Parts: sequence; C-alpha cells; structure tokens
Amino acid sequence: GSKMPLLSVPKEVAVGTAMLGVAFAAGVLAGKRYPSFIFGTPSGMIRKNSPLRQYILDHSLREHPILKKLRLLTADHPHGRMMVSCEEAQLMANLAKLIKAKKVIEIGVFTGYNALSMALVLPDDGRVIACDINEDYAKIGRPLWKEAGVEHKIDLRIKPAIQTLDELLANGEAETFDFAFIDADKESYNEYYEKCFHLIKKGGIIAIDNVFWNGKVLKPRKDDLAAQSIHRLNEKLLRDARVNISMLPVGDGVTLAFKL
Repeated sequence: GSKMPLLSVPKEVAVGTAMLGVAFAAGVLAGKRYPSFIFGTPSGMIRKNSPLRQYILDHSLREHPILKKLRLLTADHPHGRMMVSCEEAQLMANLAKLIKAKKVIEIGVFTGYNALSMALVLPDDGRVIACDINEDYAKIGRPLWKEAGVEHKIDLRIKPAIQTLDELLANGEAETFDFAFIDADKESYNEYYEKCFHLIKKGGIIAIDNVFWNGKVLKPRKDDLAAQSIHRLNEKLLRDARVNISMLPVGDGVTLAFKL
C-alpha cells in the first residue's frame, strides 16, 4: 500500500490517543490536588482493594460472563496475581476494536484471560497468536475459550516467545499485526518489544505490562534484573521517535506504544 507520512496515524488511533492523553492529564492533575488519595501507594496506583478501585470496576467494567468465570477461576490459582487486571484487559480490547484489529500477538498467556478478552472482540477470521512456555496454565482457560465460541481464534504456541516471533518474521509476517501485548519474563522485554515493533503495522499498538513493577522501577536494585530491564525499556520508550506513547497507571502500569 501507499506509505504514510512519518507522523501520520489513522484517524481512529489519533482520536483514541488524544482521549487517553486527556484522561491521563486529568488523572495527573487530580493526583497533584489529592496526592495521598489518587497516588497513595508506593507504586503510584490506586490501592488494589480500595473502595475507589471497586467504584471504578462497578461503574466501568463490562465483563463477558465467561471472562468473569475465568477471572474467578484464576483468582483461586496459587499464582493468580500474575493475571492481567480486568480493567486493563478491557482497555486493550476496546483499543483493538477501535483500530479494527484482526491479528494480535500476546506474549505471556497464563490462564488465557486476556487472550479470551481479545478473541471476543476480533472478527470471526481474526487471530490471537498466544505465546507461552507453560501449557498447564493455558489448560485452565482453554475450555472457557471453547465455551465462549472463540477457541478457533486463539493460536496457542508453547515454546519460547522469541522463537515464535522469529518464525513469524521469517514467514514474511512483518508489519501485518495490529496489536501486541507483552507480559512475560521482564528480562526479555526489550527483545520482545523490538520484534513486535517489526511485526506490527503502522498505526498498530504495542501494550507493555508491569511498567511500574510494583514501584521498584523508581530505584531498581542492582540484583533486581527485572526492575532494571523494565526501567531501561521505560527510558528507551520515552526517546523512541518511532512511536507515540502513553504510560498509564492501570494495573501495575501499562505503556501503550502507537507505531508511527
């Protein structure tokens, strides 16, 4: 197709980015007025179990019944805290729908809550390439993918994600994906980001989870490789002229990178 100007993105993306920017600016202003209330935790987020967060969920979460079923099932798992927050998953699904996404990459599937959330908004011929190295976790969600009627949209690949991303690039799928979600081992975040950048088309979105790392990015310890890796990527993204970004205090922090 015709090449887009360097600073040009589809109208829907531009509008969506502007709306997110306004919302985030409003949040920052509120934080300056009420610092102990809005930014009351070490990681700079609304407390997970606070009445305000419950109010947010009560007044914004529109969760598919089978998504809710999987969330509650995952909450009982010993590693349930690894699941993406439901409001973050809803935001990403809304963005995927906004840009009319058809091809999605997910790095880090766990029980498949976000893969299901994405599959529910994709068209019938849409696909989520879901990358993980642990099939046992995914087995928890797979029956619910089927129950929701979207199992055919989720292509689960159990192998190191770098290997899957390299295979996609080798198969000529560069710049054919609309959306990528990175939520796996933090030490590999930069490599995941770079490979996803080449796989995502212009106007596409890369969402990077855990960019606060529970506040540890503020002063990463020398022995905390995860915090160091995330902090380095956060600094890189700030200066990356290939994308527009918004870092949002949702969940454990999520950065949205919009490819120019």
